[in-house]
Amino acid sequence: MLPNEHMAPEASGERLSIVRKPSPHDSARLHVRGVAPYIDDILEPAGTLHVAPGLANVASGTITKIDLDAVRTAPGVVAVLTPTDIPGKNDVAPAFGDDPLFAEKEIVFAGQVIFAVVARTRDEARRAAKLARVEITPSKPLLTIEDALAANAKVLPDYDFNRGDPADAIKSAPLQLAGQLQIGGQEHFYLEGQAALAVPGEAGEILVHSSTQDPTEVQHVVARVLAMPDAFVTVETRRMGGGFGGKESQAAQTAVMAALAARVTGKPCKVRLDRDDDFAITGKRHDFRADWAIGFDARGQVSAYNVTLHARCGCSVDLSPGVCDRAMFHAGNCYWLPQVKILSTRLRTNTVSNTAFRGFGGPQGMLAIERAMDGIAHTTGLDPLDVRKANLLRPGGDLTPYGQKAEDADVLVALLDKLEASSDYRRRKAAIAAFNATSPILKKGLALTPVQFGISFTLIAMNQAGALVHVYQDGSVHLNHGGTEMGQGLFTKVAQVVAEEFGIPLDWVRVTATNTAKVPNTSPTAASSGSDLNGMAAQIAAASIKARMIAHAVEAYGVPENSIAFRDGVVYIGNATVPFPDFAKQCRQARVQLSHAGFYKTPKIEWDREARKGRPFLYYAYGAACSEVIIDTLTGEMKVTRVDVLHDVGNSLNPALDKGQIEGGFVQGMGWLTTEELVFNDKGILTTHAPSTYKIPVASDVPKDFRVDLLDHPNREVTIYRSKAVGEPPFMLAISVFSAILDALHSLAPGRQVPLDAPATPERILMAAEALTNTLAKRP
Repeated sequence: MLPNEHMAPEASGERLSIVRKPSPHDSARLHVRGVAPYIDDILEPAGTLHVAPGLANVASGTITKIDLDAVRTAPGVVAVLTPTDIPGKNDVAPAFGDDPLFAEKEIVFAGQVIFAVVARTRDEARRAAKLARVEITPSKPLLTIEDALAANAKVLPDYDFNRGDPADAIKSAPLQLAGQLQIGGQEHFYLEGQAALAVPGEAGEILVHSSTQDPTEVQHVVARVLAMPDAFVTVETRRMGGGFGGKESQAAQTAVMAALAARVTGKPCKVRLDRDDDFAITGKRHDFRADWAIGFDARGQVSAYNVTLHARCGCSVDLSPGVCDRAMFHAGNCYWLPQVKILSTRLRTNTVSNTAFRGFGGPQGMLAIERAMDGIAHTTGLDPLDVRKANLLRPGGDLTPYGQKAEDADVLVALLDKLEASSDYRRRKAAIAAFNATSPILKKGLALTPVQFGISFTLIAMNQAGALVHVYQDGSVHLNHGGTEMGQGLFTKVAQVVAEEFGIPLDWVRVTATNTAKVPNTSPTAASSGSDLNGMAAQIAAASIKARMIAHAVEAYGVPENSIAFRDGVVYIGNATVPFPDFAKQCRQARVQLSHAGFYKTPKIEWDREARKGRPFLYYAYGAACSEVIIDTLTGEMKVTRVDVLHDVGNSLNPALDKGQIEGGFVQGMGWLTTEELVFNDKGILTTHAPSTYKIPVASDVPKDFRVDLLDHPNREVTIYRSKAVGEPPFMLAISVFSAILDALHSLAPGRQVPLDAPATPERILMAAEALTNTLAKRP
C-alpha cells in the first residue's frame, strides 16, 4: 500500500475534518494588516550594510576600461565588489556555467552587472554606483528571434518530437493551413522584488535570508562563489511576495551579491533591487515564434501538424532546456495528432537570459495549437468548440506526440461537456452572432478552450521532497519542509495534511520557514508540484510518528491497534479517551521518538530524452474556460465581460486556496495575452521597465462576471488525498480570451484568417481589424 492510500475516503470511508476544507491562508491576517514580514522587513542586525549593483548600459560589447575611484570615495561607501573579490567561481548559473556574477570582459546584455557597491545606506550605495566610468566598445547586438536565426546563434542544439511524415501528410490532406504566430514574453512583476540579507557567522559560516523558490540552489551557488562547502551556508525563506518562476534560478545572483559583500566586509549585508534594476537584470518568460502548418478535412479532423517553436532564450542557457522542452510537451495540448513534428530551436540573443515563468514554456506551445484550431474553424465554417472536441485525445489508446498515453482523457471530455452546458455556450454563441450582424463598430467574441497540463518535473531527479515533523510534549506540532511559500498557500495545505494525520486542530501545527539546515537537498517550488511532493513527504513523516505513538498505546493500554483512533484533538484507545497533548506527554515519558524526517519521490515517471520515450508526467491536470469579450474596431479597445471556468483539481486539499490560484492564474495569463508587452529598443535597452510603461492587469481588468467551479473528481493516481496540482494549469485557461478576441475579429471578415499576434494589445487588435476590413473592401 502506498503511503496515503489509507486516507482516500473512496477507499476507506474515513471521515476528514481538516483536509478538503476551505481553511484560510496561514498568513492571511498578516497580509491584510500589512505586517507579514518579507526580506526587507526582517529586523536588520546592528551594522548592516547595503548593496547596489552597477549595470552595463549597452547590450553587446567589450569592456576596455573601468574606473571606480569616484565610486570608492563616494559618501558612505565601505567597499566596491568586482571579480577580483570572488574567492571561488564567478558563476551564478544553475547548470551551464555561463552566467557570471560580474562581467569581466564581455558584455552580453544591457543590464548585466559589472560591479556592486557596499555602503552604509541603500541610497548611498545606489548613488555611488552611478559614478562609475565604464568604457565599452559596442558591437552590433542580436536582439530578435529573426536576428538570431539569421546569425544561427543558439544556446543549445535543436530538438524535436516526430511521428510519421507530417509534411507529406499535410500536402496530401483535403485542406491545409499555415501560419506564423509571434508570442510575447512576460515580466514576472512579483510585488516583492529580488531581495536577500546575508549574515556572517562563526568559522566562515553564513546565513542568507533569500526571497527564493529554491533555497537549495541558492545555498549551492553561494557556496560555489565563496569557495566553501554547502554545509557552511544556510538559506532561509519564510515567504516571498510572489515568485511565478522568477525566483527559481534568478534569486541566486542577488543572494550571492549579499553573501559576497558579507564575506568581504564581515558585516551583515542586504540587497533589495530597485524595480527598474530588477526589470533590467532578471529574466522573463521566453518569447516565441511559432511557424505552423496543419492538415485537416472538411469535418475539422486533423491528420497532421508541423510546428517549429523558435524561443528567444537570451544571452545564456539558464533554465531554457526545461522551458523549451515543456513547450514541446504541451504543443499538442489535449489533441490527437496522428502525424506530427514539433521542432524547438533555442536561440541566443543579446537580451537578458530568459527563465522560468508560470507554465514553464507550456503556455507558448499550447497557444500555437489553439491558434491552429481557431484557424481550422475559420476555414471550414465550423464552430471552434466542435473542431476542438473532434480532435480530443481518446482515453487509453491515443498517444501524445511524446508517446505518453492519455489514460484519463475521459475526464476532459466530461469537463468540456459540463462547462459547455453551464456556460450556456450555444445560446450565447448564437446571440453574439446576432449582435455582431447589427453592430458595425463593437464586436463580441466567445471561445471555450481546454487545457491538459502534465504534472511532474521533466528532469526526473527533481521529483523528490523532504519534510521534518516534531511532536512536542504539549501536543503542539512543528512542521518544516522543502517547499516555499510565495502566496499560493502551500504552507497551509501541508499543515492541513499533518493536522489531519494526527487528528488535531489546524492551529496546533506550526509551519516554520523553509531552511536548508532542517530539510536538505530540496527541489524548487515549481512545476506545480509543491503540494504533491511536500504534502506526501509531510504525511509520511507524520504517519511514522503516529505509528510509533500507536505502538506505545497498544503496549501501554493492552488494546488492539484497530481500536485506536486520532481525531478532534483526542486519541481514542479502546474505551479510553486521552487528549492528544496528554498522550504526547505520555509518549515522551515512555521515550517514544516523536520526530521524523519524511521523504517522498514521485513513482511511475521516467523520461529518456535522447530516445524521446517514457512517461514524463505522473498525471494530467485538466481545465477549460469560456470567455466572452467585446472589442471596439475603431480604437482596438477590448474588455473581457464574462468568464466561466471549470477546473480539475482532483479532490481539492483546500477549495478556497485552489479557487484563488485559478482566479489569479487566469488573470495573469490574460495579462500575458492582452496587455503585457516587453519592448526593447534598437540598442537592446528594455524600454518597458516600470509600472508606468509595462501594464499588468489591475482590479478593473478582472471580469465582473467571473465564475469558477472545481470539478469534483478524484485523481486516478495516488497523490496526497487524491488531489491535483493547481499552480500553473489555470494560467493557460486565459487562452480562451485570445481565442475570443480572434472570434470577434473574425466576424469582420468571415472565412478569412485573422492576423493577430500575442499580446493582443489595443494596437494589435486595431491593426488586425483594419487589415480584415481592408481585405474585405478589396474583394471583387
